[in-house]
Amino acid sequence: MDPFTQGVLGAALPQATARKSTVVLAGIFGFLAGLTPDLDVLIRSEDDPLLFLEYHRQFTHALLFIPIGGLITAGLLHFLVGRRWGLPFLQSLLFCTLGYGTHGLLDFATSYGTMLFWPFNDVRYAASIVSVIDPAFTLPVATLALVSIIKRSPFFARLALGWLAFYLSLGFVQHQVARGMAEEIAGARGHKPEHLTVKPSFGNILIWKTLYEAGGRYYVDAVRPNLSPQVFPGTSVAKLDAARDFPWLDPASQQFHDIERFRWFSQGYVAQNPSASDQIIDVRYSFLPNDIKPLWSIELAREAGPEMHVGFRTDRGEGRAGMAALWAMITANKDTK
Repeated sequence: MDPFTQGVLGAALPQATARKSTVVLAGIFGFLAGLTPDLDVLIRSEDDPLLFLEYHRQFTHALLFIPIGGLITAGLLHFLVGRRWGLPFLQSLLFCTLGYGTHGLLDFATSYGTMLFWPFNDVRYAASIVSVIDPAFTLPVATLALVSIIKRSPFFARLALGWLAFYLSLGFVQHQVARGMAEEIAGARGHKPEHLTVKPSFGNILIWKTLYEAGGRYYVDAVRPNLSPQVFPGTSVAKLDAARDFPWLDPASQQFHDIERFRWFSQGYVAQNPSASDQIIDVRYSFLPNDIKPLWSIELAREAGPEMHVGFRTDRGEGRAGMAALWAMITANKDTK
């Protein structure tokens, strides 16, 4: 989830448990603790651009690490703030642990993938019931958490948690309906999906991206479940076959190894970019849900030595045209293709 949402949810949970006299400190400690797990983005290498993909949402986001992360955060914040305000250390520890603990679970609700059970496995779990940025989810939580501080009342923080539960439940219902629609789309094409994924599109839970694998290809469409149900046909792309798509690549090279690392990160949904043959895309993510134009990809180089890594590219250049097309889907414009 975006950092601001992580912070305000991290604030709301300890606020909801606090007394009136400690609501403000609970919000401050929880907000900062809710941000702390994302410090893993600092683990990166100039030589290995995929290193940050491996470590983001890894050990700092694991359930087992919550008490450790809470203790580290509490030790720092209590020394800087808590003791000066007469807050017992155990109270600082509770606020920070609650705030820290919300982070990985909220990330799990998105589609990116979070290693909740590290170090026991390296599976990236994703419920895919809310977008990584969703104003309708965030703004009520932020507003109620702020009112809780202003009014010095845990009641409003509890309302924020109620909105959280309601919205995620609504996302779950939307997810189930979208999945059923995706299965119908595949069936209408005579396909039996080997893998099928649905995820909310950017900034909302009204339009969903559907993605399934059949016959060595990935098929991408968008659907609007429930309110004015509608299908927005998309496109397809061949599943990556490194030996076929990059016959010149040495299987013993670092670039070949990096392809497998990227495949693991992308939960297997990787393909050669139709617009750039030297790139491999993560098919899960595109600005428009019925498109495959990637938000990120890796780039191979024929001239690279055996120890050289792939490059990593990001592309968020859809701009106003992309927003207009997405809005047309949200408003169920029948002319959208």
